[in-house]
Amino acid sequence: MKLKLLTALFLISFTVYAQKNAAGIEFLVKKAKETIKIDGELTEESWQSSQKGKDFWVARPIDSIAPTNPTFFYITFDDDFLYVGFECMSEAREPIVESLRRDFDYGPNDNVGIYLNTYNDFTNGFYFNITPYGVQREGTVANAGISDGDYSSFWDNKWYSAVKRYEDKWVAEIAIPFKSIRYNIDEWNFNVLRNDVARNQVSSWIATPVQYMPASFQNTGRIIWEQPLPKPGMNVSLIPYLTTEANKAATEPSDYGLNFGFDAKIGVTPSLNLDLTVNPDFSNVEVDRQVINLTRFEVNFPERRQFFLENTDLFSTPGFGETRPFFSRRIGLAQDTLGNLAKVPIVYGARLSGKLGPGWRIGVMNLQTREEKKLGLPDQNYTVAVVQRQIFKRSNFDLVFINKQSLGLDKYDSNRYYNTSVLRNKVENGDTTLTFNKYNRVIGGDFNLFTKTNRWNSDVYFFKSLDNFTESDNYAFGAFVGYFSRNLTVYAGHENLGKNYNAESGYVPLMQVYPGYANGFFRVENPIYPKSTRIINFRPSYGYNFTMTPDGKVTDQTFSADFGMSFSNTSGLGISYSRIFQVLPGSFNPLFPKQEIAFQSGEEYTWYELAFGFNSDTRKLFNWDAGVLYGTYYSGERVNVNAALRYRVQPFGSIALSADYNDIKLGQPYGSAVFVLLSPRLDFTFTDKLFLTTFVQYNSRFDNINLNARFQWRFKPASDFFVVYTENYFPEGLLSKNRALVLKLTYWFNL
Repeated sequence: MKLKLLTALFLISFTVYAQKNAAGIEFLVKKAKETIKIDGELTEESWQSSQKGKDFWVARPIDSIAPTNPTFFYITFDDDFLYVGFECMSEAREPIVESLRRDFDYGPNDNVGIYLNTYNDFTNGFYFNITPYGVQREGTVANAGISDGDYSSFWDNKWYSAVKRYEDKWVAEIAIPFKSIRYNIDEWNFNVLRNDVARNQVSSWIATPVQYMPASFQNTGRIIWEQPLPKPGMNVSLIPYLTTEANKAATEPSDYGLNFGFDAKIGVTPSLNLDLTVNPDFSNVEVDRQVINLTRFEVNFPERRQFFLENTDLFSTPGFGETRPFFSRRIGLAQDTLGNLAKVPIVYGARLSGKLGPGWRIGVMNLQTREEKKLGLPDQNYTVAVVQRQIFKRSNFDLVFINKQSLGLDKYDSNRYYNTSVLRNKVENGDTTLTFNKYNRVIGGDFNLFTKTNRWNSDVYFFKSLDNFTESDNYAFGAFVGYFSRNLTVYAGHENLGKNYNAESGYVPLMQVYPGYANGFFRVENPIYPKSTRIINFRPSYGYNFTMTPDGKVTDQTFSADFGMSFSNTSGLGISYSRIFQVLPGSFNPLFPKQEIAFQSGEEYTWYELAFGFNSDTRKLFNWDAGVLYGTYYSGERVNVNAALRYRVQPFGSIALSADYNDIKLGQPYGSAVFVLLSPRLDFTFTDKLFLTTFVQYNSRFDNINLNARFQWRFKPASDFFVVYTENYFPEGLLSKNRALVLKLTYWFNL
């Protein structure tokens, strides 16, 4: 019955899509008549003769007024650069920014930027933002419009900018090399957004309904080029690196090393790029922020490594959030015997991605990792291939192939150090033996359907895994449909995985607990916008999800009711109530997972949680947020208190402290525990090219204090010198467990 309902809603969404949608506003872009000097002054004649973008409309927190401070923009180009000029009117006040650090967080910083859908597919592209202090932020946009899309500021590239501030406005001028982005030769869509923090207004040139992300591409203008874009010539960038590293473990002698490698970007066509990496090093990537994980499932941390980021949607979005057949963090990272994340050496990688022609995109990636005996891993090769066909204006269909191959296994003894991702149980003639898993593959397809206005979304997928152990029940399929309007959001989904489905290169956390399952979810949200100068909206919502075994037995079930309020001064509050039911499929102790005393398989538990949260005015130099949760928990009770304090030393940096406190009492014989996670952070910027970030994490559950200090000097665009220091301590006495110092130099050559 549930599948029939989903199918009916899916067909309704398909029908609604066929309704006629209005065309975007056209914006004429003329070719520059002289050399544009990037100095923050729009004095060249080409700026004066350019079309003027104006008449912005507020998109957040409401969508029914013009912005208090107007914004104007101009666009021109020459054979090498796309130029954009901005005039941001502002009352005489100091701009609000957190620091001078690149790739700043969008919300707390005054900024203006252009969002470019260079593929003419209304879902993917690039963005370039600038603050009143001239700080840059660039990134990729993937699947804009699907659950608000994926906006990654970890992508890094070369571009130029300058800003000048006046009493009544600030003016920004940026130059984006055509070689830095991928694009169709003549059809681009775009929008311009401005974040005016003091007024709590995000405004956009093309009006965007409040229920959608203003940075998504379903509401855009179309660039009309007065002259054809230049045909790009040779487009090759080489980014070599050199590192020197010193490591010291508590009981081992110091270890020193010198390492080098390189990345390369080769523009095969204007919209198709080949990325190469040899002996890559990711020591400068910021460490993951720890969490107190009390669930039975692993945490999905974001990908921050440069090589994997461009056109990431091709590889990372097939499937649903917890049934992804490919998860790039499976490559080059693995857990050691203590559960800590460790690096696996990557020998090389090649990645071809982009647009093949009208309506077609491709992504092909191959990486080789080196044997790592300490982690129980042999040499392994990963291949991922995705072919995507655009259907209608904003929908697409993907064909997916993923292969993980373990190499040279014939020379190893399966009783030695190899881990569970390489060893599997194989049944032959009724006998079960532990043997090598030589390969794991996933093939399948994913169909995303969503309308130009983004009111309806649908997704259907089917995958099948292949290995040398199983031939049946190795499938995964799912369907999703959602309706999104100003005052009503409704979405539902269902997925089913066979007991032998095995996506070793993917993210399928429930399969670590359940040998096959069906999962469903449903949610209704009803935003209300009162006529008030103080209250922006009320947000009541209701949700339900469940998991069941192949024989139809419900093992997990959650009902939730939530209520939120947003205020015009950027503060907000929320309250939620949940009823949770679980039947444990295996023994489990949330306090001490490796302890023998645990709740047993088949035991049933129902508990209730009440949570409250509040955040203060984020525009203040000092701001904070806090939350409290109280409820029963398995056989006992749980109290959780979390808070974050932030102080802005404008414009040079910020100091923050976050805390998470859990007090859990399960009763005898399961025990009690108090888990504390403290994370102070110092973010200091000497200039817009010199940055120091120091991050400390104290996690009482793992009896560890982690220090990560990261100094960065961007001495030229996209060229950096890093000094990274990492140390882990025992909390008692601050005795060192291990420490490492890395110096890394990178330089970007355009060939």
